[in-house]
Amino acid sequence: MRIGALVLVIWLIIGAIAAGQRHYYSSGSQNCAGAGTTLVTILAGPLNYVGVNPKVACHLPQPSK
Repeated sequence: MRIGALVLVIWLIIGAIAAGQRHYYSSGSQNCAGAGTTLVTILAGPLNYVGVNPKVACHLPQPSK
């Protein structure tokens, strides 16, 4: 159980490093797509270094007038 938790933590740390290298933390305006892309990049972990480049597109409904 502890080995699995350690692997998970290392996986997420590698994903966080990949998101930092792509400058996702320093972008000025965070919207739904930006936050989603950052989160998916962190969850992808080491897969980022073998060609995975996850992107999220969010389209929120506009309020009616």
